[in-house]
Amino acid sequence: MTERLYFKQLLAGRDFALSDPLARQMVNFVYLLGDTQTREAVAVDPAYGVSELVDVLAADGYRLSGVLVTHWHPDHVGGDLMGYSIEGLRELLGREDVAAKVHVQRDEAEWVKRATGVSDSDLALHDSGDTVSVGAIPVQLMHTPGHTPGSQCFLVDGRLVAGDTLFLEGCGRTDLPGGDPAAMYESLTQVLATVPDDTVLYPGHLYSPEPSATMGETRARNYVFRLRTPEQWMTMFGDGF
Repeated sequence: MTERLYFKQLLAGRDFALSDPLARQMVNFVYLLGDTQTREAVAVDPAYGVSELVDVLAADGYRLSGVLVTHWHPDHVGGDLMGYSIEGLRELLGREDVAAKVHVQRDEAEWVKRATGVSDSDLALHDSGDTVSVGAIPVQLMHTPGHTPGSQCFLVDGRLVAGDTLFLEGCGRTDLPGGDPAAMYESLTQVLATVPDDTVLYPGHLYSPEPSATMGETRARNYVFRLRTPEQWMTMFGDGF
């Protein structure tokens, strides 16, 4: 399958949206996944310079056929963040050359609509374990609540695109609206426990020197995996962080 997978990790503020100071501050990753034969592609968490992302795909010979959303926060899907307006789903779907569904976890739909202004007709609602096909490339959706109620990760060809559920160092905050520390513990220790050690983790932000690492390396180094019991976890993270 690797030979058919088109995969790009782009850092906002460095690889696109260079003139956006908020993009440089927030260090969000956007991912482009595609099928090298059908030339279809999807964007994961397109925000900031969305037209530039479409141009990247076009320059590589791909057309945008869909959007995958890890969670509703404006730095991932667009909207208002601390008084700053971030481009995202609304601007992307407003382009005449884009006809794409936005794939969201069912529990995240209302949050995404409120943050971005997109409508029900723009969304495709999913449950954990669903698969979205990009050409012949299957992308497995994993519901990993904790950072938000409908946070989800995407497993594709030995890669885990994790949004803000898991970073190479640490995990997503649980003290923001919809956050749940107990759910985060369950997502990290139960749901993501099914992901093999040789799977490469691709996070939603550049919060560490490296842009990716295997799950085995992450489990060995990341402090969140040193908390072995729910009691230890809630002692540290029960009030959010």
